[in-house]
Order: sequence, then structure tokens, then C-alpha cells
Amino acid sequence: MSQSARTPSAPTVASSDQHPSASRSDQTDAFARIAEHCQNFRGGPAGRSTGQLVLNLSLYGGLIAAMYGLVAIGAWWAALLLSIPASGILVRLFIIQHDCGHGAFFKSKRANHAVGWLISVLSFTPYGFWRDAHNRHHANSGNLTKRGMGGVDTLTVEEFKRLTPRNKALYKFYRHPLTLLVFGPPIYFLLLQRLPMAGPMPYTEVYFGMKGPRIWQSVMLLNLALVAFYGGLAFLLGGWATLIVIGPVVSLSGIAGSWLFYVQHQYEDAYWADRKDWSYNTAALLGSSHYDLPRILQWFTGNIGLHHIHHLCSLIPNYRLQECYDASPELQALPKLSIRDSLKSPGMALWDEQSGRMVRFSAVP
Repeated sequence: MSQSARTPSAPTVASSDQHPSASRSDQTDAFARIAEHCQNFRGGPAGRSTGQLVLNLSLYGGLIAAMYGLVAIGAWWAALLLSIPASGILVRLFIIQHDCGHGAFFKSKRANHAVGWLISVLSFTPYGFWRDAHNRHHANSGNLTKRGMGGVDTLTVEEFKRLTPRNKALYKFYRHPLTLLVFGPPIYFLLLQRLPMAGPMPYTEVYFGMKGPRIWQSVMLLNLALVAFYGGLAFLLGGWATLIVIGPVVSLSGIAGSWLFYVQHQYEDAYWADRKDWSYNTAALLGSSHYDLPRILQWFTGNIGLHHIHHLCSLIPNYRLQECYDASPELQALPKLSIRDSLKSPGMALWDEQSGRMVRFSAVP
């Protein structure tokens, strides 16, 4: 991660390894101040949330309608080109679904759940199942003794060494960039999320799962909605047209979303610790990246690149994350992850407890 530019008054708040002069207590105090600052940006006006929702649903609906129109006149190649901006808008809609799952988008719990479930029909992601798994991820991010649902499976070097040859090969296949970031996301979003799966893989030693009945209810309810909604579109507008229009959009948005989630926690100097040494604030600010994106990509991704702020206070809606960042010199003093640096992250698959860094398989003797 590269260091952000610092104003003269900006205090040093990164880890003591990065700044030897900063003591652990100084870091703890600074992170506590940042956490208190972020609490001031929880929630937002209902009108602003509603406006964002209506705008993005309108943009998405307009693009999907245009794609159907292009397929109808035989210009399927043009429809495929439109799948790129449409997938970007779907990422924004998923960020709204994500905010609803945290209870951050509306004050009303009922409104959050209703909107989150509605968008899940577009994102192909079961709202209740994903919400519960993701909130577990927030509660335990970076905690080696609480790994499980909601995160990318991550083993330590020593755990990997203890695996059988078969399970080593399975973990290597799972962690391969083509699996996690290219071919896996479309399969996961379109197919695997139709199944109520919540168990550990054979290579895991530590895994906190979820109870089956709640998963079944969420997954199967969405499956029925998908059949009804997209079956209706196929009946009215054609099955082939629906496949050409919806398939690429969901696939591309899934790839983009998976990349974002990956680089938000899987980078060389990410934070992991055992339960006795684990700190929520440190895990949020040093174990969740500030992915420094160009303004247009920041808009399409709903400011989720400010992921360290989001992990510190998940009740901040996406449209207030930048506002929170701009108001804190201490936040601005923390490291950023550039696009160039993020390209080095794929392939880092193991947590090395000796060096305190993510490493590649090649680092294991």
C-alpha cells in the first residue's frame, strides 16, 4: 500500500511497524478518535437515500430495456456493449442492497429489508443469507480464530503445510486468481447462490458457519422470485433475449464485485491476528483497504473503496463515506491502495504469522 499525502497537521496513525516512532498506545488512541469521528456520519436523510435508489433503478431499467430493444433488431453486439455500463449500475444497486443489510440506508428496518430484498432479485444474491453472512464478516474480519462465512477462505502458512496433498491442491485451485476473480464469480452469482450452502471446505481447520433453516428460507424465496420475474421476461420478450441481456450483466457485475471484495482485504500488509491480540478498530483501519479509485470508478462502486471507514462504522450510507473521509485529517493520513498496487494482490494466498504478511504459495518451502 502506498502512503497517502499528509497535511502538516495530519498525525501519524498507521501501524508502529510502518512508523517505528509511533507507540502502540498512540495508535490505539488515534484509532479510537477516528472511530468516534465516524459515528457522526451514521445514517442519512430519507430523501437522499430514496433519490439514489430511484436514480439507479431508473438507469438500470433504462439500460436493460435498451438492451432488449437492440437484441430485438438483431444488434446483439450493441446490447453486449451496453452490458458494461449496466453492470456498473448493478454494482451500485448492490451497494444499496449492502447498505440495507447493515441497516444504514433507511432508518426503518422494514424499509431496509424491503429494498434489500427487491434489489436481490436484480443482483441474484439472497438478501437475508448474504446479510447475515456479511455481518459476521464485519464482526470478525482479520480474526484468525473466527474465520468462516462471509469472507474469502484464507489459511496460514502453517495450516497449509499440515494439509494433505489433495487438500493443498484444492486450496490452490480455490485461491487461483482465475477461480476467485474471473470464472468463479459468474458461476457463484448465477448458480451456486441458488443452493443453500454454508459448510466448510475440506481444507479448513477454523470455520464458523450458519444455521441451515434461515439459509434455506432466504435462498429458496429468492429462487422463486427469480423464476417468476425472469421467467416472465422470457415469456414476454424471449428466452434467448433474456439470456443475452441478463447473463452478461450479472456476470460482469459479479466479477467487479468479487474483485472489490478481494482487494479490500487480501493484500500484502493486511491485518490478521489471533483473538487475544485482535482489535476491531485495527482490523477495520489496517485490515480493510482504502482503494484509491478514479472519480468515475468511485461513483460506479458506490464509494466502497473507502472500505476502512465502512468497516469502522457500517451504519454510514455509501453516499456519506467520502464526506466522512474529507472531514478527518487522521483518516487522510492512513495508507491507500492504488490500482497498480492492487494488481499485485492476486496470488497472495496465505497469511505468514512469522512475517505478519500475506504471501504467495512460492514462499512456502
